[in-house]
Amino acid sequence: MIIDTHTHYEDERYDADRDELLQKMKESGILAVNAATDRKSMEAIMRMIDRYENLYGMLGIYPEYVGENTEADLNLIRELAKHPKIVAIGEIGLDCHWEENLPKEVQIEWFRKQIALAKETGLPINVHSRDAAEDTLRVIREENAAACGGIIHCFSYSSEIAGEYVKLGFHIGVGGVVTFSNAKKLKEVVAKIPIENIVLETDCPYLAPTPHRGERNSSLYLKEVIAQIALIKDMSIEEVERITEENARKVYGI
Repeated sequence: MIIDTHTHYEDERYDADRDELLQKMKESGILAVNAATDRKSMEAIMRMIDRYENLYGMLGIYPEYVGENTEADLNLIRELAKHPKIVAIGEIGLDCHWEENLPKEVQIEWFRKQIALAKETGLPINVHSRDAAEDTLRVIREENAAACGGIIHCFSYSSEIAGEYVKLGFHIGVGGVVTFSNAKKLKEVVAKIPIENIVLETDCPYLAPTPHRGERNSSLYLKEVIAQIALIKDMSIEEVERITEENARKVYGI
């Protein structure tokens, strides 16, 4: 089985064919975990995980939106996380690309709060980090997020930073970017870290792999990602699929 550890199937770009796509994924042996970004997406995810057998969910407030939220949103996550198909707190983290819209200090405050909530609920975290390598790693260390573990989603930093996360027991999310011809840094990360710390993801509808770049992404395209990882690691496609499935099941408790 293939496990896509980070998707956004609540996105309106799937409104026309969501049922057909999730069914095709099921028939293809693909299970997906849908990430939340705000209250609206959390509500959609709760409906979807009951509707689709092969879809699980995570709940959290995306860094760009934390300034709009209150403690009531944390309480909502705390309550909804009791659902057996909610497997993580995410996507949470830091995005300094948007710091002009939301100060880093506010993002860090909410990142800390949501890590604490993950430890309280016994769930792992799924971390978004953009232009915030040092701050993200620092907060994770200071908050002892290794106690809950999780995935660094859409990893975009150096192999040295990836190695630090591996030491903490985290998994590195690898998606379509690894198939891009200019993705030298991510390919180096994949080459250097153990396969036991790699999980598959799409971040769909974004970041479709080559040769689908520019299209709406879906979990069906993960075969391209698996093939690229297999090439980099000098492994068989079957080995990559099996080990990354085991990794995803381990981190999410599926």
